[in-house]
Amino acid sequence: MTERALGASGLSIRPFVLGGNVFGMTAGREASFAVLDRFVEHGGGMIDTADVYSAWVPGHKGGESESMMGAWLKASGARDSILIATKVGMMPGGLKPDRIREAVQGSLDRLGVDTIDLYFAHKDDPDVPLGEVLGAFAELVDAGIVRAIGASNYSADRLAEALRVADEAGLPRFTAMQPELNLLDRAQYEGALQDLCVAEGLGVVTYFSLASGYLTGKYRSVDDIGGSARGPRVKPYVEGKGPAMLAAMDAIAAETGATLSQIALAWVAAQPGVTAPIASATTAEQLDELIGSLDLVLSDEQLAALSAA
Repeated sequence: MTERALGASGLSIRPFVLGGNVFGMTAGREASFAVLDRFVEHGGGMIDTADVYSAWVPGHKGGESESMMGAWLKASGARDSILIATKVGMMPGGLKPDRIREAVQGSLDRLGVDTIDLYFAHKDDPDVPLGEVLGAFAELVDAGIVRAIGASNYSADRLAEALRVADEAGLPRFTAMQPELNLLDRAQYEGALQDLCVAEGLGVVTYFSLASGYLTGKYRSVDDIGGSARGPRVKPYVEGKGPAMLAAMDAIAAETGATLSQIALAWVAAQPGVTAPIASATTAEQLDELIGSLDLVLSDEQLAALSAA
């Protein structure tokens, strides 16, 4: 699969990014190492994580994913085979410059690396002037510990303002955007944000690309949810437009022989402006299936049918 330029970041990636949110959470050391080893066997690429993963789990404080990745990097020696994207901004302190400086050092230490390839502002912090946020990121870029910067969960208006501030002040631009996008959740990206990303040439990597697992076809009824931790997230899909979407996907699965996960990821990868979807795996076999989306090319008719479902 041909790599795609990630906007003007100077980075190129395949249209599949491995999500690291599960490492140290639902995937322990053995499972995490197996998935990461298999990712390298498949040719590697970008892994996306964050300093906040997985602070919401009882007994966790954040940084568990980065620490697990760091342990694997030390054991495998595979740093040259992957690109690392991580984020700052969800923990106390938000995007205050001192917090950014502290957070990046914490991420570097946990990951055991000298450089972060792509560093995201995890969410907008309206309490901190954009010039101060970008100024702090500029320090990291100038110091060579961050190669490129991106924004996640920014509105189109705030992203446009950030780009303007960067240009006027001579500061580094956000060169990548990370919004939510999947077949059932399109509102955050489609429209103004998508138009801006395309017009400004930003790379786009999308989260929740499988709609919290619903688009795998695992949860076709309320009974399928059972005691799953994903229940609160997937129940609205089950009771809403989800069944119609799965029916459309089932028809394309019959035509192509692809799995529903592969179809969902291939649809995201085909959307205007999108560089790659992000998806997580807790087993090597699951990764094999997900990364198979790289070999699936949906026809214009299939893409239209999914978009209309």
